[in-house]
Amino acid sequence: MKREMPQADGFVFNDVVLDETCLFAHRNGEQIRFTRSERALLLVLSRNPHRLMQRSQLLDAIAPTQTDASDRNVDFLVNRLRTKLGDSARAPRFIATQYGEGYVWIATGLPAVASRPDPTPVGGLLAIAPVVAPHDKRLADRADVVTTQMRDMIAGRLGAGETVIMLERDEGTATRATRYVLKVSFQHNGDRLDCTATLREGPSRRIIRAFRLEFGNATMASLVPEVERASIGIIEALQRNLAEASEGLGTPLDQPHEIRVREASTLLSASNPNWLEKGLQLREARAENPASADIALQWCLHLFSRLVLANPFTGISRDERDEIESEIEATVLDCLPLIDTNPLLMLTAAKLLYFVDRGHLELAEDLADRAFDRMTDSAAALPVLGQLRQARGDFAAAVAFFDRGIEMADPDSAFELHMRVLKSIALLAAGDSEGLKAASFAYDSPHSTPDLRVMIATLITPAGQQLPKPVTDVLIAVGSEGARNAIDYTYMTSVRHITSLQARANIMRGLVGHMTRLHGKDVVAPFVLVGTGLIAVA
Repeated sequence: MKREMPQADGFVFNDVVLDETCLFAHRNGEQIRFTRSERALLLVLSRNPHRLMQRSQLLDAIAPTQTDASDRNVDFLVNRLRTKLGDSARAPRFIATQYGEGYVWIATGLPAVASRPDPTPVGGLLAIAPVVAPHDKRLADRADVVTTQMRDMIAGRLGAGETVIMLERDEGTATRATRYVLKVSFQHNGDRLDCTATLREGPSRRIIRAFRLEFGNATMASLVPEVERASIGIIEALQRNLAEASEGLGTPLDQPHEIRVREASTLLSASNPNWLEKGLQLREARAENPASADIALQWCLHLFSRLVLANPFTGISRDERDEIESEIEATVLDCLPLIDTNPLLMLTAAKLLYFVDRGHLELAEDLADRAFDRMTDSAAALPVLGQLRQARGDFAAAVAFFDRGIEMADPDSAFELHMRVLKSIALLAAGDSEGLKAASFAYDSPHSTPDLRVMIATLITPAGQQLPKPVTDVLIAVGSEGARNAIDYTYMTSVRHITSLQARANIMRGLVGHMTRLHGKDVVAPFVLVGTGLIAVA
């Protein structure tokens, strides 16, 4: 069985994931290691893509590793690299030969998927890592005393449920698996002990606070008061940063962090009707405070809700939809410079830019990924990240985000329903009928409208399979105009964003099949036929 490709930062070239240092690569789940000379050559080639690198330039790159290197050594190393990368001189995918001159790196690289957010939850709130010169055993012992005291004081003040772990050194994997990382560096300076603490967010590496610890004469007795003072400052910085990460969209500032992050997830849910009801209030708030990006994005969520919470059988005209989406796009783009430090508002912008489907997919991914790095303990980012992965055709990653959201959601909540609907659409897009059966859920939830129940049942029931009679009765009652509106609505809200034509067709096939059987082929608009490739039904 093919093994899953290991997770690694770097770049994807064809079927090879190359570590950013060129120390190793992976292909088909197998690790490839390079010698020092191969690595030197690979670095200079891959970092100068589509440029002719003469043999003399390549020779300069490997000369420090080989004192007697020659042009023949360059050719020999290129051949070894081709063998390891699965390349061919006759049909090159990585390194092309420019006869008589040198070589050209022709592969186009993309950032490795592994460097993007992972739905796996972080393993703790804070990791503390001492930084000490490896040869200084006496200083290492003192550093251990300080960081252990710091861990105990911080853990005691944070209370139950918040994990603080100790690391023997700065371990990259461990620090990325915690929400925050505290590095404490130690150095002797005569009789003085120099000590600096730097608090960062784990995934994003963003510095939250940096300060010195003043230990005076560095006696053991002088350590405790200063460690306590530093610990209190760290706790305050942690609590402040946690609060800031869930600030915006009208979340009450006086609520506990856990409640605020849960509320943020609900506020960003597509099935949240509150935005629809707050239209007049938000219009007045914008008039009073036109410079507020927070209020402007809340207004955009109101506009968004008018599109997605419309009755699918009644529909909304193309002109009205286009006008609303144009206002959303213009407003979000204006807000971007003002929200770059607010992850909740960044997520909101990513969600809206993705939805209007006007060529902003890469920008939406950047916003969502950076926001997720700063609020990994919140489920708010998961539906957005899942939809963005789905748009790119990475349905396994999308389902992983949706599953994580379902796991984090309160049972029988509106957010759980939202995540289950998104997961079903992802499985439909992937053509995973078995997965769809296994993921079946009670879509007659109290949080779902009768229209939503009918639409879900119609979508997930294969075209050749009989619909439940109550669903068929509704579809007959809405008539051909209602059927056309429902097809348009589904395409515009859930399908057009996906880049794969096949995936679009997979989602729409059941709905189109049932509607055309009941009302004829004219209920499918030409733009839907073209956008899904389902021309055969026309």
